[in-house]
Amino acid sequence: MLYADVIMPLSLQDTYTYSVPRDIQHSVSRGSRVIVQFGKKKFYTAIVLRLYEEDEKEGIKEIAGSLEDYPIVSEKQLDLWQWIASYYMCALGDVYRAALPSALKLESETYVVRNPDFEAGEAHLTPNEQKVLDTLSSTKALKISEIEKASQVRGVIQAVKSLSEKEAVFLSETVHENYSPKKQAAIRLVNECCNLDALLDGAHKYPKQYALLSTFRQLYQTEKVVLKKQLLEKAHVTAAVLQTLVKKEVLQVYDYEVNRIDYGATNIDAAFALNAYQQAAYDEIKASFAAKDVTLLHGVTSSGKTEIYIQLIKETIAQGGQVLYLLPEIALTTQITNRLKAVFGNKLAVYHSRFNDNERVEAWNRLLLDAECQIILGARSAVFMPFTDLRLVIVDEEHESSYKQQEPAPRYHARNVAMVLASMFGAKTLLGTATPAIESYYNALSGRYGLVQLTKRHADIALPEIQVVNVKELRRTKQMKSILSPLLIANMDAALEKKEQIILFQNRRGFSSMLECKTCSWTPQCSNCDVSLTYHKGQRVLACHYCGAVYSVPHECPECKTPTLDTQGYGTERIEEEVNVHFPLSSTLRMDLDTTRGKRAYERIISDFESHKADILIGTQMVSKGLDFEGVSVVGIINADNLLNYPDFRAHERAFQLITQVSGRAGRKNKQGLVLLQTGHPAHPVITCAVRNDYERFYHLQLDERQLFRYPPFYRLIEIVIRGKYEQVVDKAARHFAQSLRASFGKRVLGPAKPPVARVQTLYIRKIILKVEHQASIAKVREVIRQSEQTTFENPDFKSLLLHYDVDPL
Repeated sequence: MLYADVIMPLSLQDTYTYSVPRDIQHSVSRGSRVIVQFGKKKFYTAIVLRLYEEDEKEGIKEIAGSLEDYPIVSEKQLDLWQWIASYYMCALGDVYRAALPSALKLESETYVVRNPDFEAGEAHLTPNEQKVLDTLSSTKALKISEIEKASQVRGVIQAVKSLSEKEAVFLSETVHENYSPKKQAAIRLVNECCNLDALLDGAHKYPKQYALLSTFRQLYQTEKVVLKKQLLEKAHVTAAVLQTLVKKEVLQVYDYEVNRIDYGATNIDAAFALNAYQQAAYDEIKASFAAKDVTLLHGVTSSGKTEIYIQLIKETIAQGGQVLYLLPEIALTTQITNRLKAVFGNKLAVYHSRFNDNERVEAWNRLLLDAECQIILGARSAVFMPFTDLRLVIVDEEHESSYKQQEPAPRYHARNVAMVLASMFGAKTLLGTATPAIESYYNALSGRYGLVQLTKRHADIALPEIQVVNVKELRRTKQMKSILSPLLIANMDAALEKKEQIILFQNRRGFSSMLECKTCSWTPQCSNCDVSLTYHKGQRVLACHYCGAVYSVPHECPECKTPTLDTQGYGTERIEEEVNVHFPLSSTLRMDLDTTRGKRAYERIISDFESHKADILIGTQMVSKGLDFEGVSVVGIINADNLLNYPDFRAHERAFQLITQVSGRAGRKNKQGLVLLQTGHPAHPVITCAVRNDYERFYHLQLDERQLFRYPPFYRLIEIVIRGKYEQVVDKAARHFAQSLRASFGKRVLGPAKPPVARVQTLYIRKIILKVEHQASIAKVREVIRQSEQTTFENPDFKSLLLHYDVDPL
């Protein structure tokens, strides 16, 4: 008997075994999508992990059906999934859910229909059951969500379950295909063997039919497919003329499947030639690849790293290989897509979460089935694409924390996963950045990675001049009349007079950090989380940036009943208001999470700023990540101090990276830019290193500190997070877990401790940090942690608690 171990799209540690019916055995292989019944009624799309022959077993369910006659997930992808589940200590089902586009993960949905023979009689229906029953029809089945909306019954599932037990309703499970290909009407000959010249001769009496057939012949000879719209436009005739030829059974209309995104033909000549510095770096990278699998390209901002990437991609695809090009933010893909599609056309596919389900499936299928597609450009989820011949991986802005998935599991780091993926294919990995992660630079200097330096900006433009503005002194001398310092306002004014553009950076969205009562110091808090609410003036709401809850703004303090509520701190929204007061004739754009929620919002903001429809761009860290704007001459960093004052060992590293990266947006073409950095601590080591662009000094300061306190790159961190509704229970479980770990790891265990925000979405949180030497066996470490978990959660009091692991947390 043939059996299959399958991965379910659920947060489950184990695989599940099903028998493979004889009639579908030819279409089931490792990596295939199959429909399986799980539980009494539910059906899911599972992925086959393993096939094997064995004697017949009792009680094993059959696979209900297969969806394709080829594997949708490759062998190496499955190997990668298993590595991620093992290394990041999560369920294989979690990896499956993260890896596949939603439209490929089919799940049955419950439909409910009324039993026409049911009579209430002695059934004693509750008011909610009666409402649900009145909503239902005996002819049309409704989904649970539709019943809930129509009946206005809360907890409708319980009512439906009860009605089913009383045989008042019937339930059914239906699996729907979520992916729908895009189709366009196309035209073909009814008889492919017919003589077009003879048809044209016969149509001379009908000028419009002749024009249509003549145009069809021209397109038929040059195009793979003749689209209806294209044919009618070129022939200058109406659809009625075409319909006449269809009725005569000369032509036929059919649906042709087309790509939703078309980048056109390849034009390798559109790539720019490398300058002398870039060519030298390119040659060094090639030499490094001969000896190392991973190379770090440390190039200053605006040094032309993207052009080097393009040359490497050209060489790789010319040899028939595939390329993965990772970017940390979706915002970046807008500019890079335009540059790559001009060169590579439809050899390029873009993949990220802002694409809808159908677009993501098309990108997946193009890489899997279409030999023309050789380059995948995307954010972190692109590491899960079905590569078959991967030769080159490029991780741009490799230092970015956006590469780390935080919620939900798997909590993977795309840079590290990409390197493992590359090693599985024997491919080379290039990490590019102006501000390397401490761990990456350490690996490069210790010889684990190759290292290539690019120290000159494109066209020899000087790095921007960074001027520090001491806002503490300006406030003391009462010169600081606004959030914007006098020096920043003066330089913005001068830049605007020259028709130059400005970027203002503040790494906090909203209007202000919080409201505070001037009389009693009361501040509004989220009822679900231990955090103050951020004031958004535009929507006039208070919002929690942890759980998303929104509250109305009180007119008076609820504690002391006085109307003395005032704003404290400031975000991008407040800065936009200040800019509009100082520069009323200038147009502004704001780029933060609030303004980029729409699918095309990133593209619109970037495009408008590129085309000088706005003079000033105000944004959070989104504006720091590799964007290239020619007209920007001034960058203002409004409050550098809030980058430094965060309780995390990486705070200074992130601050240096953000300051350097956002500074690099200034003066990228034709002239040196100016950066005005507002801070109350101008002598801070991070500030002084950033002003001098002295990464080496900053790196050694950080390395000494990390070695002293046993942090990466010298130790590996594993964060254990326990969450629950009751604080005392969470505390008790966390202490028990930590005590069990200390029996094996001793002083390597820190905590349990409260995180800075110790309650999120009504759940209390405790964290335990485990510091492990790099030479320690990670497999043995995982085994000990799992044993401690088992020991802890044997206690029935802890059954309701949630536990997750974050390996290499950021």
